[in-house]
Amino acid sequence: MTDTLWSPTAARIENSALRAYLNWLEKREGRTFGDHDTFHAWSVDDLDRFWVSLIDYYEVEFSTPWTQVRTADPMPHTRWFPGARLNWAQHALRNGADDTAALLCVQEGGLPAREITFGALRRSVAAAAGWLRRAGVRPGDRVCAYLPNTEHVVIASLAAAAVGAVWACCSPDFGAEGTIGRLAQLEPSVLIATDGYHWNGKEVDRGDVVARLREELPTLRHIVGVPYAFERPPPDGSTPWDELVAVDAPLEFEQVEFSHPLWVLFTSGTTGLPKGLVHGHGGITLEGLKWGGLYAGMRAGERMFAATSTGWALWNMQINALMHGAGIVLYEGSPGFPPGAVWEVAARAGAQVMLIGAAVITATANTGVSPREQGHDLSRLRHLMVSGSALPSDGYRWVMENVSPDLRIDSTSGGTDVSGAFVGANEYAPVQVGRIGGRLAGVDCAAWGEDGEPVVDSVGDLVVTQPMPSMPVFLWNDPDAVRYRESYFDTWPGVWRHGDWVTMHSDGGVSIHGRSDSTLNRHGVRLGSSDFYDVLETMPEITETLVIGLERPDDGYWLGLFVVPAPGHALDDELKRRIVTTLRTRLTARHVPDEIVEAPAVPHTLSGKKLEVPIKKLLRGTPMERAANTSVVDDPDALHWYARFAAERNAGA
Repeated sequence: MTDTLWSPTAARIENSALRAYLNWLEKREGRTFGDHDTFHAWSVDDLDRFWVSLIDYYEVEFSTPWTQVRTADPMPHTRWFPGARLNWAQHALRNGADDTAALLCVQEGGLPAREITFGALRRSVAAAAGWLRRAGVRPGDRVCAYLPNTEHVVIASLAAAAVGAVWACCSPDFGAEGTIGRLAQLEPSVLIATDGYHWNGKEVDRGDVVARLREELPTLRHIVGVPYAFERPPPDGSTPWDELVAVDAPLEFEQVEFSHPLWVLFTSGTTGLPKGLVHGHGGITLEGLKWGGLYAGMRAGERMFAATSTGWALWNMQINALMHGAGIVLYEGSPGFPPGAVWEVAARAGAQVMLIGAAVITATANTGVSPREQGHDLSRLRHLMVSGSALPSDGYRWVMENVSPDLRIDSTSGGTDVSGAFVGANEYAPVQVGRIGGRLAGVDCAAWGEDGEPVVDSVGDLVVTQPMPSMPVFLWNDPDAVRYRESYFDTWPGVWRHGDWVTMHSDGGVSIHGRSDSTLNRHGVRLGSSDFYDVLETMPEITETLVIGLERPDDGYWLGLFVVPAPGHALDDELKRRIVTTLRTRLTARHVPDEIVEAPAVPHTLSGKKLEVPIKKLLRGTPMERAANTSVVDDPDALHWYARFAAERNAGA
């Protein structure tokens, strides 16, 4: 059994954006859609009709009509709405009233926010697009950025899309190697780069990184300098940002084919060259309308706040709120400086929807800061989407007690691969501790066992059995789709295997247990790493944990638990006994590790995911240079500690 923390009222359901669409759909289809389960079943049983309904409901503007909904080619070769031409940026900018705030820009430390209206945003995008055209940028050229989460990145991304260029952005918390490893693949024509950013009360200078980018991206024809953290003149030979937006121009949108590349999102690249996932104008338009409209429920005049960097897919998800005439809150800096900062920003902005990483919730809880006790008015907040990793059970309770008791917590799973989500909350689903609400419309996903058959109420591989418009149209530098197939379709051809362990519960709820490529398969029983973290990281003596399963010769298996003690505590025999008792009683005897090791820290990707796979490779004996790319790790020193631990362990084996 699982605890139900919150259930929607009949009035909330009736007044929701989802219900408004379902009322329209009932008239269109001549049938009843009484709840989300009925709706989801129809959406995957008649997939084509569902996506056409979204096009009609949101009045998607095609300059050239489509000839068919999708081709008959299996994934990954399916093409949606061939023949159709449109522009994503046109849809992002078409609805907001001129005098309504489109962007609210907040800097770490609570400096006065900069408010940019839809009218001003449209003018700036038109001007920037005009500059790009005069600079010779044409459809298909790459415009790349090295920018923090400010208005500059929104304006530049929309302008690039308006001219049909391909957009990619790295957050300035990436170092030179991590940025070059991504952007050099794209051979960009234009780079838009900041002088620095803010983090934990400090101004971080990125002038040296920008200088290296200029040297090591030989295809650059133009560099635009954004004086932000230091407000110094841009480097010689570059164009100041103010010139980019100085000259008014008509707001024109290049009409491109439905699958024309819009942006490239990169995988974490912790174990090799990051994959460039190319998403198309049409697929992102439809995904943004679906998720932002039916699930986030954004309406004109409302605000969405994503506590994210520009290097995380949450940034790309939240910009689609503009399609609905809603504004977005851009926060630049550390979400935890001072502790609880993002909750104050959400309150000051009056956000209705907030997107946040599970790690931020856990970190706030560990500081003892309570947004409610601090007097932050979060009464407008109705929807809290949590991503990046599974939200621990105590995290659900902390939100209800310290943020708001009347809040739809939306623990979700999806991300970079589809620039959206597979599973998440909906207006009908209750909030249950440790559970995701259900599958999202148009996503035909399931849990499959090793035999390729669906399983219910037991752990399986998360698969998607029908295509989605927001799946990558291709991977960069992968002309024959070899890497694409190897990444998602090598286990079951024509079926997307996402790489997560998942349980599809018989009541419709979903549980994500961790990455299947960091499998914990102890004596034939699969264990989810998130289950360990859920029960252990609520213990006051523990800051963080990392669990690794390692196959040994002669069918042996080692289950190791690395523990970072909380300040003032040590991993002594008493704490080890408490850990064992907690795992045995709250989970099962199979979850008791073979060894418990004290560690100084747990390294993560820059988006907050624990480095389970690279550390497993280190323990297998893989050299550091092949196991992990330290340029995309938040704490390289911690990773080196695990490398030394693995070397000593393997030397003594």
